[in-house]
Amino acid sequence: MSTVTTTKPSTAGASAAAPKASAAPVGEGRIGLRANLRHIGALVRRNALQIKQDPESMFDVLFMPIIFTLLFVFVFGGAISGKGQQEAYVNYVVPGLMAMMGMNIAMGVGTGVNDDFKKGVMDRFRSMPIARSSVLIAKIVVELGRMMVAIAILLTVGFMLGLSIKTSVFDLLLSIGLSAVFGASLMWIFILLGLTMKTAQAVQGMAMLVLMPLQFGSSIFAPPSTMPGWLQTFTDYNPLSNLADAARGLINGGAVAHPVTVTLIWSVAITAVTMPLAVRKFRQKT
Repeated sequence: MSTVTTTKPSTAGASAAAPKASAAPVGEGRIGLRANLRHIGALVRRNALQIKQDPESMFDVLFMPIIFTLLFVFVFGGAISGKGQQEAYVNYVVPGLMAMMGMNIAMGVGTGVNDDFKKGVMDRFRSMPIARSSVLIAKIVVELGRMMVAIAILLTVGFMLGLSIKTSVFDLLLSIGLSAVFGASLMWIFILLGLTMKTAQAVQGMAMLVLMPLQFGSSIFAPPSTMPGWLQTFTDYNPLSNLADAARGLINGGAVAHPVTVTLIWSVAITAVTMPLAVRKFRQKT
């Protein structure tokens, strides 16, 4: 009898304790802000070390701003601003290209997340007692760093071609910050695509279907006044147009209250919708 009474409580205690131990990593809500920030920092460092080990992953950031700036200035500059007036077009297109940088880099986040799942990296992260959102936020932090490098190169090439800041350095920094805020919101869209689509190629194909109309149906490359009426309507509601107009106004001077406000509204709305969906999909993805 004594053996029975001592064995039963120990077995019950072990069985009761087992679910608690296995549920601990899943209890994301128990992770405090300080621990969450520490996890994000560690994951950011891990992603940065990956870039260091694979420098070729920075080729798009290093060469895309140079190629795009030279291409659009010398191919479209004369047609839009007049022959020999490419310098005037530089002040128009470079602020618009700042908006474009965020969207192109955001596309790479989705393909990267999809590829990480195939390699089993994300499965290891999900087995750890860390907030699920910290894995995705760390991805965005690193990509924002890559975006800042791309914008710095873009502005350097722009200055070499005659770009001039007609407002102030502070306004220039505001335009960069606004581009980063909007770019981060777009990254949540592409992360959700990366978690939803089966292959990285599918993510890239879907991204191009979204990118092309938004980029070329905007005020990034040409004034909307030169477009047909139906396309002008699309351009007016295109978030990239508002971001390009805001950056252009902050750099060249002009009214910025409306485009800045609309860009911030778009950024908050996109993040509020896609971030919870992406985190939920990350938890449930098999």
